[in-house]
Amino acid sequence: MTHLQKCKSTSILKWASSSFGQNQLNSSKSQVWSSGYSFISPNTRLYRTKRVAQTEDSEIFGQLEIDKVVRIPRAVKKEAQAALLEYFYSTRNLQFLDAENMSRNSPLFLSKLLKQVNTEAEIGRSIARFLCYHPVNEFEPFLESLGLKPSEYAHLLPRNLMYLTDARLLLENYYVLCGYGFARHKIGKIYKGATEVFHSDVQILVSKLRGYEKLGFSQSTVVKLIISSPYLLIGNVNADFTKVLERIKNFGFETRWFENNLLEDDDYNWSRMLELLCLFSKMGLTDAEMAEMLGQHPDILFEDSGDRTILLIGFLLKFGYSMNQIGPMFLQFPQVQVGKFVSNLRRCFGFLNEIEMETTKMGNFLRSHTLLVGSCCLKSANSLLTYLCVGKKRLCSYIQKNPHELKNFVLGAKVERLPSLEEDSESKLHKNKFLLNLGYVEDSNEMKKALKVFRGKGGELQERFDFIMSYGLEHDEVREMVKVSPQILNQTKSVIQTKIDLLVKELGYPISALWVFPSLLNYTVERVKHRVSMYDWLKSQGMADPVLALSTIVACSETQFVKQYVNRHPNGPEAWQDLKKKIFSKQTNNIHS
Repeated sequence: MTHLQKCKSTSILKWASSSFGQNQLNSSKSQVWSSGYSFISPNTRLYRTKRVAQTEDSEIFGQLEIDKVVRIPRAVKKEAQAALLEYFYSTRNLQFLDAENMSRNSPLFLSKLLKQVNTEAEIGRSIARFLCYHPVNEFEPFLESLGLKPSEYAHLLPRNLMYLTDARLLLENYYVLCGYGFARHKIGKIYKGATEVFHSDVQILVSKLRGYEKLGFSQSTVVKLIISSPYLLIGNVNADFTKVLERIKNFGFETRWFENNLLEDDDYNWSRMLELLCLFSKMGLTDAEMAEMLGQHPDILFEDSGDRTILLIGFLLKFGYSMNQIGPMFLQFPQVQVGKFVSNLRRCFGFLNEIEMETTKMGNFLRSHTLLVGSCCLKSANSLLTYLCVGKKRLCSYIQKNPHELKNFVLGAKVERLPSLEEDSESKLHKNKFLLNLGYVEDSNEMKKALKVFRGKGGELQERFDFIMSYGLEHDEVREMVKVSPQILNQTKSVIQTKIDLLVKELGYPISALWVFPSLLNYTVERVKHRVSMYDWLKSQGMADPVLALSTIVACSETQFVKQYVNRHPNGPEAWQDLKKKIFSKQTNNIHS
């Protein structure tokens, strides 16, 4: 295994680290396979063709090179496809299966064609007449029917050719692939990734396919292999692929294991996969250990060609893991896909950052509990802080002391409030005293409910209460406000000040309006300003009651407000949008400044 010494693990780890921060034909089109291969007519259906799924009434095709998406009624589409089939088969003398595939499975080409004919007349005749005088580039519907989009095949269109029958080598190699078992709509991917094969003698393609069979693969596996890695048809049998296969066999895996983990819809980078296996060797893992690891988690190698695993390794190195520590960790890897494991780690990293855990402690925590963290998809920090009714400091401390509690903080799990701490007792006394002063009866159900509603320390709640009084309201008035809408005291003094100043100083309402409608403080500044500004505009136009209650203006839903008030004036919707753009964009600018 001298090639292991040539692996450049440093380069891929740098990449991972940076990514974290981010067979022949004659004139009659008969196909010849020599030495054991039978004669196969291109008209013989050797496999089941998968066709584009159709809706009952119509289809909407995403258009890349057409002005807009065209909705084709089912009847129109059926006539158009029949006309194309007739043209390709009878007029252009293409094989029936080719003509049928091109007419049925090239929706973008069909849409573009329909834009050039008179759709008010009989569609079949219109298309037939058009094609008599305007021959089409047959490579466009042909390549599209192979599964390619216009943006993918545009640069692959042969120069100075319009008719498929002029591209003999292309069709010969195409029929070889069809006869071998490749689905037509998958061949486009091969054409895109190994175009030169379609311009070479057909025996070259046959020899390449045989070459992979000689490695021990069945035809169905070769099909999956080539579709997932078309570049394997370029040159000789790919060296990196054979080395990966050799390593896998050395691990004791049979060819069947390889086949079961190979997905034709994926794109494999065998060079990267070889580098990953080399990397595991440099970590000190033996063939037996790698066999155990891959036997339990083949996705470590196959998922995204090992890129996810390399990203994970880069992540771990950032948090102080040594290479010798990473290898054994993979031997204990949980029953989680590598990609999901990486996603969970990133999510937890963001979570710990949001609750302001110190960098050093964060690194130690992630190193000590990597397998646990990678198995848990945590809720957002804001959600947990709300459900647990705790602050960031308390949550940091609790997680560090009880790391396995993370399992209870995952998405979909019901979260219970954290048990009280001794240091919270004083704060609880202040909160109880505050509530008693508001007129609550001790140990009553009403008071227990209030304790759940009010957030923050008792002293903070009293400060916010007094701050609202400082605007000229009486104690009893503020007390009634809080009883009606207790959430107003869950905001900081600066937020409360901003909202009251908006009401009194900017919008010109008396402070008594707040006593009448205390829930105003629960709405955002932008919502209040937007609604009141629109109401003032409507009053200036004589289209609104001049003494409308503030609660009526702000509390109703936006849909109801627009329907009941904004739409009263013909220019109302325009004024509404102008105000919205002005008010909300100003707020965004203030945030970024």
